[in-house]
Amino acid sequence: MFAHKILVVEDEKILASNIRKSLQKLGYSVSEITQSGEEAIKKVAETHPHLVLIDICLAGEIDGVHVADIIQNHFHVPVVYLTDRSEYKTLHKNLLSEPFSYIVKPFIESDLHFAIEMALYKHQSKKILHEEKQRLAAIINSMGCAVIVTYANGSIQMMNPIAELITGWKQSEAFGKDLVKVVNLVDKDVGEKNGNLAIHVIEAGEILNFPENCTLITKDGKEIAIGDNVAPIRDQNGNITGAVLVFQDITKRKQTEAQLIHSAFYDGLTALPNRVLFLDRLRQAIERSKRRSDYYFAVLFLDLDGFKEINDRFGHEIGDDFLVAIARRLELCLRSGDTLARFGGDEFTVFLDDIKDITDATNVAKRIQDSLRLPLNLNGYPLSTTASIGITWNFINYEEPTTLLRDADIAMYRAKRQGKATYAIFS
Repeated sequence: MFAHKILVVEDEKILASNIRKSLQKLGYSVSEITQSGEEAIKKVAETHPHLVLIDICLAGEIDGVHVADIIQNHFHVPVVYLTDRSEYKTLHKNLLSEPFSYIVKPFIESDLHFAIEMALYKHQSKKILHEEKQRLAAIINSMGCAVIVTYANGSIQMMNPIAELITGWKQSEAFGKDLVKVVNLVDKDVGEKNGNLAIHVIEAGEILNFPENCTLITKDGKEIAIGDNVAPIRDQNGNITGAVLVFQDITKRKQTEAQLIHSAFYDGLTALPNRVLFLDRLRQAIERSKRRSDYYFAVLFLDLDGFKEINDRFGHEIGDDFLVAIARRLELCLRSGDTLARFGGDEFTVFLDDIKDITDATNVAKRIQDSLRLPLNLNGYPLSTTASIGITWNFINYEEPTTLLRDADIAMYRAKRQGKATYAIFS
């Protein structure tokens, strides 16, 4: 059976001898008995006892209280004080306030045994708790995302290095501060500041996600898009004792998402809306026309005349530059609320929103023709084109955007048969 090793520090020889006998009888190992504080510190360093039983009032330059402080704080060895009743009355209010940290002389073996076992148990429990805290801290500090732990009142208890890096706050600066002081969040969707998320989650009692477009204002005023969640911290009884925020810088992810969205809805060459986005705008216009009897809109389908010859003669690079220049010129012919899209190749479409009648659409078609007739100078070559334009508008109750486009396309081919460089209205 394992025997705990105990160092006895007692300057009364007879009492020290009796204590040794009692400890050995109880199954403990007593390797040393010392009489002074200086010798006790030396023996602790040499023998590494599991516990020190020390008289508060020792002879010598260092009393038992100071010796115990050194042993506990430097060597991390538990101490049980030996004190008589006169010393106890003087010292118990401050020094001996912790339960099971002392035993009053004279004592019986059962009391001695109980005091030692409780001291060993408390020390072992503190050691396990300290190791668990260190292990938890190591895990949190090694995480690739920011972690902030708060108390139940929403003030900051700890931050890991990633949280320090993202927020610009050091843990030593942030400790005890209200969470909103360090984690200053703005919801970009509504342009409003978020409150203390820790308090929100503690009141709700459940995990809450960060707002979708959540921006952190760092200590130096920098704006960083962040995301993840906040969760309540519960003790063994289920009581909420605080909250933990886990988040990361998602700026690059947001940029990637924006690029993907742009690629999905915009033409890669001209940066104009593509077919998908244009059809969505038409769908919204159709739904709007069902709610408003006085709402009219038009669609123009453009096919550039002679673009194939330009492409074949000057090459695809000049052809692409020509399409980009035409796109910019077409944009100048429209209002800010209208939509110009490239459908592919040399085909463009125009959505004219909220027009009075078909005359508004034909006026735009004429303006486009006039604009296209002006030559473009690309790489030293003066290039110009015209367009065959088909026009339709919601003079009938369209249900599908594709039907609108079909009718505009039919009108466009009618314009081509009429000799190009003109427009035709679907009827």
